[in-house]
This record gives sequence, C-alpha cells and structure tokens, in this order.
Amino acid sequence: MNIRIKFQKYGVMKFIGHLDIMRYFQKSMRRADIDIAYSEGFSPHQIMSFAAPLGVGITSDGEYLDIEVKSTDSGTASIEALNRVMVEGISILEYKKLPDMAKTSMALVAAADYIIYIKDKYVNPFHLKELEEKIQAFYQQPEILITKKTKKSETVMDIKPFIYNMKAVSLEDKETLSQIKVKNPEMQNLSGAAFFLKVCTGSSTNIKPELVLEAFYRFCGLEYEPLAFQIHRLEVYASSEEIPVKGEKEREEYEEKLALLKQDYAKKGETFPAFFTLGELGEDI
Repeated sequence: MNIRIKFQKYGVMKFIGHLDIMRYFQKSMRRADIDIAYSEGFSPHQIMSFAAPLGVGITSDGEYLDIEVKSTDSGTASIEALNRVMVEGISILEYKKLPDMAKTSMALVAAADYIIYIKDKYVNPFHLKELEEKIQAFYQQPEILITKKTKKSETVMDIKPFIYNMKAVSLEDKETLSQIKVKNPEMQNLSGAAFFLKVCTGSSTNIKPELVLEAFYRFCGLEYEPLAFQIHRLEVYASSEEIPVKGEKEREEYEEKLALLKQDYAKKGETFPAFFTLGELGEDI
C-alpha cells in the first residue's frame, strides 16, 4: 500500500539538510510503529521518497514524502502516532492512501507556492502599495532574463514563462494569509509587505524563488542581500493534466475521472485548475 505524507518544517529544523531529514524520518517511522515496507536484497532500506527537497534555511507548510507500508492504521491514528515522536519544528499534517500504481510525488512536482519576507533585523525597502506597483512593472517586461549557474557553465534564460503568479501581500492581513494557507506558527505576529510566488518546480525546469527575487531587486536598482530574506514554501503541486498513475488500465480509469471532474467545473461555470496539490491525489483512510 502506498501512502503520501504531508508535513511542515519550521524553527531550528530549517537548518537540517535533506539527507539528515531522510535519516530522521527513517528513525521516526520505527519509533511510531509504522509498518513500513523494506526493499529486498543485501542491504534492505525503507521504501521512501521525498518531493522537491528544501534547501537549508527554508521553512515550509507543504512538504511531501511517499512511503510503502505492509499495513496501516487510519490516517488520524497514524498522524497522531507520528506527531508523538516528532521533534519541535516538524509536524505531520496529512496521511493519505495512494493508488497501487501511483507515480511518486517526486515525479509529479510541477509548481510550488512561496511567501518571502524580510527578517526582523533587516529594513524592508517597500511599503505594500509601492511593492504592488513595482511587481506589476517588473512582470510587464517582455522578458525577465537571469544568469543560471551550474557547476560547469552559465546559462542566460528567460524565467518569465515560469513565474505563474507574483504579487505583494501584507503579513498583517490574516484573511489573505488564510487564503494562501499559511500555517507556520512563526509567521503569526509578523508585519510589513511580503512576496507571494507561484513558480515552476520540477526535474526539467526548477525556478528557485531566490532567482526571481534577485532579478526583481536588480530591476528596482537595489542591492540584493540573500540573508535578509526568509523563504517559506506554502504548497507543492502536480499539473492537473498529468496522469499520476502508471499502467494502461489505471491511466484509462483516471482519465475517465478527470473528464467527469472537468464536466463538473464546466457546469458550475468555474475554470478547471491548472494544478492539484500533491495531497489531493490521495484519499483519506
């Protein structure tokens, strides 16, 4: 049985790298008595994979990992069992069953939402209205060129097609923060203007929010100071047109469900979403 787990990462845990987070969850599965499956062979390991791992220093309300289990309790009981063994800074939010032939979350990632704000000891150069105007002017450019560096080369690319949404938000506007689903307890008493971004995320094209910020500050004629910003990931998405299962029969069944879902949206006069959260592709147990 395949399970998709959603968790949040905040506080001092933002300084723990991905490999250590993997080891942490492997131990947590044993402590919580999750009946996780192991690979076969000379050196068996837990069957576990993560979607779009976070960089060090980034917090999140929307991280996902997939596991395979031999048996399982209900989602509620499993969430409670895991949260009992979690340290402060990691909380389990969802525990959902996936189809037997489901693709891994890593293979499905297409986009991610971020909120980015200035840390307390730094001065925010923008008020909300000014930031809104600057973002509008920035995005009206015919192209947004950045230099993307790799270990072997540098490539100039236009990232505008890969910025799906960019806007200014007020950290004091609780209604807006609720709409974009901010759950991080550390953000409850913040103030000032912040950035909201939805960008392309995946194995083929991965636009880091830092690249967008650097291009924006360059456009505004301001010095970009990476350490001044706290980046917080809100959610990770799969494309709604992506078939999230393998196998011919399973794909046909999913396509039928997708067609019915599109009809429901059309009847309501609503636009079919371009993305689904990775958690929406599972079901409660």
